[in-house]
Amino acid sequence: MQRFLQYVFDGLSVGAVYALIALGLVVIYRGTGHLNFAQGEMALFATYVAWWFNDQGLHIILATIMAMLVAFIGGALVELCLIRPTGKKSPLAVVVVAIGLFLGLNSLAGLIWGIDPLTFESLFPNEPTDFVKISGAAWRYERLGVLLVVLALTGVIFFLFQKTKIGLAMRAVANNGDSARLVGIRTGRILMMSWGLAGAIGALGGTMIASINGNVNGGMMFTVFIYGSAAATLGGLDSPGGAVIAGLSLGVIESVVVGYSEDWFGTDLGDIRIGVAFVVILAVLLFKPSGLFGSTRVERV
Repeated sequence: MQRFLQYVFDGLSVGAVYALIALGLVVIYRGTGHLNFAQGEMALFATYVAWWFNDQGLHIILATIMAMLVAFIGGALVELCLIRPTGKKSPLAVVVVAIGLFLGLNSLAGLIWGIDPLTFESLFPNEPTDFVKISGAAWRYERLGVLLVVLALTGVIFFLFQKTKIGLAMRAVANNGDSARLVGIRTGRILMMSWGLAGAIGALGGTMIASINGNVNGGMMFTVFIYGSAAATLGGLDSPGGAVIAGLSLGVIESVVVGYSEDWFGTDLGDIRIGVAFVVILAVLLFKPSGLFGSTRVERV
């Protein structure tokens, strides 16, 4: 039981980071109707920015907040300068731009900060004695803090979409931009806000994974983004709560399966753990494209 609980605790912590990336994808999709394939690299670039602020003397928490602000502005500018002009021409053009942004941001980060890993300070208490024991399994404050941040952020986003005028406007723009414009919603401002909010969430997710790893590097977000995409697909691209539940579930499944792989299969599956995400994405797209908690759109003709 102790071993199982340890895998669950570790999986919940990693799954919380997957959930953060999934939340960013859901916010953009729910606010604009687009999928942002550059979400992971936007988060990576913002994490480097947080490292730079910390390197200049700011406390790591303040550096993270500043990076989230930079990411918010950057996300809004990406929507205004790249996504909006190309989206008017073709939805496929948005995908191409996002992929180009993915490659460009990764290369730019390497050009500015180099390819070697940079030490990243922990966001939470990280001394050897900073943990709580439950039935013999240790749950470090650092990893528990990540989970609590994700749960709190999920509540904020749920409140934003369900109880505020801005959230309702984001949903209206995503469902039908023309109708939203006719009722007086400033669609351009809402679209910028959606991308900016997703950028800030991604920045928080990037700093969380760097905090757990103890460093930031150019390949840090690739696997995390794949799992985040799987979580968003599984939970439903229009369901923030579903994305979080799916992200946490994927983290636990990954941790348990890899942890027991030698006992169950006679071999270590750690090197092919990313296959779990691809299998989830494929299965959901085949059998329930709207996700477990997503809403099915009905088009009237």
